[in-house]
Amino acid sequence: MTTVRQRRVGKDTEAAEDQPSEETNVKPDGKILPDPPGGKLWSILSVTVGGIGAISLGLLTSVYVATLHENDLWFSNIKEVEREISFRTECGLYYSYYKQMIQAASIQQGLHGLVYDNKTESVRTINILERMNVYQEVFLSILYRILPIQQYLEPVYFYIYTLFGLQAVYVIALYVTSWLLSGTWLSGLLAACWYITNRVDTTRVEFTIPLRENWALPFFAVQIAAITYLLRTHLQPAQEKLTLMVVFIATFLFSLTWQFNQFMMLIQALALFILDCLDMLPTAKVTWLYIIQISGLLLVCVLQFFNSMILGSLLISFNVSVLIARTIQKNLKNGGLLNRLWKLVLHVLLVLCLTLLINKFIKKILNLESDEHIFKFLKAKFGFGATRDFDANLYLCEEAFGLLPLNTFSRLSSTLLFYVYGFVLFLLTVAAVIVAFRNLSGSNQVHLKDKMEEYTVTLKPEAAYSLLHTVLFGCLALSTMRMKYLWTSHMCVFASFGLCSTEVWKLILKCLHLYTSQRTQVIKYSISIITLLYISFKFWPGIMDELSELREFYDPDTVELMNWIKSSTPNTAVFAGSMQLLAGVKLCTGRTLTNHPHYEDKNLRERTKQIYQIYAKRSPGDVYGILRSFGTDYVILEDSICYERRHSRGCRLRDLLDVANGHIMDGLGENEPDLKPSLYPRFCEEIKKNLPSYTMHFTRVFQNKTFHVYKLTKHK
Repeated sequence: MTTVRQRRVGKDTEAAEDQPSEETNVKPDGKILPDPPGGKLWSILSVTVGGIGAISLGLLTSVYVATLHENDLWFSNIKEVEREISFRTECGLYYSYYKQMIQAASIQQGLHGLVYDNKTESVRTINILERMNVYQEVFLSILYRILPIQQYLEPVYFYIYTLFGLQAVYVIALYVTSWLLSGTWLSGLLAACWYITNRVDTTRVEFTIPLRENWALPFFAVQIAAITYLLRTHLQPAQEKLTLMVVFIATFLFSLTWQFNQFMMLIQALALFILDCLDMLPTAKVTWLYIIQISGLLLVCVLQFFNSMILGSLLISFNVSVLIARTIQKNLKNGGLLNRLWKLVLHVLLVLCLTLLINKFIKKILNLESDEHIFKFLKAKFGFGATRDFDANLYLCEEAFGLLPLNTFSRLSSTLLFYVYGFVLFLLTVAAVIVAFRNLSGSNQVHLKDKMEEYTVTLKPEAAYSLLHTVLFGCLALSTMRMKYLWTSHMCVFASFGLCSTEVWKLILKCLHLYTSQRTQVIKYSISIITLLYISFKFWPGIMDELSELREFYDPDTVELMNWIKSSTPNTAVFAGSMQLLAGVKLCTGRTLTNHPHYEDKNLRERTKQIYQIYAKRSPGDVYGILRSFGTDYVILEDSICYERRHSRGCRLRDLLDVANGHIMDGLGENEPDLKPSLYPRFCEEIKKNLPSYTMHFTRVFQNKTFHVYKLTKHK
């Protein structure tokens, strides 16, 4: 088991907003007034200072996470095999393709090896570029080969520094988004500081470097920043076209780098759909965003050799359905409140029905079953019936796919982030409800502006989108802990925007009958600066202590196993074992695998369930037959799985296998009435007794405190 141990060592902050309020810049006829000379100079100065702050904080974040990674593992000092083992589980699998491309005789041969891969899944040739999102590894390996840096920088450092560099892009995008929403770069500064001080809950890049989300989330943040700018009013046509191009590029890169992109963008599309129905976003811009999502995903589909899982995604079906439904219902936004509500109900039902029909049709035509495990998992997770499905239970029993732990909120509250977020969320939700009701009732067209302007509640399109974005992704994070990083990063943006927003403080002071323009500015800036000072003074010492703590990588059993495999087994040997361990076997030794952690293929899921019978109650003959059917030469048994105590009864891997096989589980506790005792003992325990029924099929060739490797006898 991989662990770490203690290392043994030889006057004036911004006083005006970047963007003056629309009321001062726009004539009643809609024409934009020119800025006064002094105001333009101040705007340029503000943008310059804010831009320098964004870039500086982004680079500091990159250095910060890179230093933490080095301090935690002593990465510069450990052996190459230890570095590779530190890329845990699926991270090691993804990095192995970068290594494979680097070591290939040529770029062409490297690409050929990925397109016609027969080492990732034994007795089967698969297209890695179709099945997995590894274009980033391909691009990075080609870049490393053509740049004159081989003498100065090892391939592994080029890889990890690129990922840490993307963290700079991430922070800059969050900074810019908050700045655009509030109009002041002070908001961006606060968002970046919250992101850094809440690092435990906003990112895990320093110890899961190659994970797909670490590649994808920076591009998602850039996309959100571009959408925020796109939704602003009074954009020039050239600005709008350029912004749409940025949105498309960011959407494409996000989709290309993460296999779960379609589910994240489906939530985004739902947010756009809801706000469009409530007249809170301009319909033309929303339509462009739908088209960009579809076109970006289809382009990725082409690059992934027409991956059927993309074509059968709910996102494409939903977006197409919305565009069709809008064509059918052309007068959706006309009429009074009751009339519009009735039209909206019909519109929503039409979109849902079309989505299901289109998606069902596509999956039927393509015979698509790759994502069925996700829907089984969701069905069981949200209480629509218990399941004995092995794949669904494998997800359900993992902490990362459980509910968000309550201690998350206590950590977020210690930096004041959650308190501010909750306050801003409540205030803007109330404002959104008022604005939505006014839009649906048509009362916005009959305002008595002279008398009612003081009490009118407004919500800018970009603020409305940010509000619903954080609500929907918050629901996702609460239900699935692994997805919290999509929420907590935007939480930093949303809270800082609310704290530094003129509109928010204007609304509060008007409710208290204390509003003046000067008072609003003073409160906005003073509270923001006080919050920044509080965060700095409270958390700076802790960050310094964290940076000074030195540890080192320590996993001698796995290192011993990998070295033995490289030195004592043929290059063509086929290994079976747990998905997580085999990813490391492929990376460290290059041997052929029977299964691996990339779980988005039905055949692989069925194969994995069969391989895992080594931890079930099966006869040695059955297990031998299963392993040989996949061409297995060696099988690796792990005591940490065979005698697992990390999960409670019912969630241990052996329990999941027993239930799926119809056998009663070990230990004290209840069993389903139809489960029966197995005729055989547990394979992983019994094989260690060297009984004749086992030794005729399996010979132990390696053993240490953690792993037992058995060679399969090749019977004639």
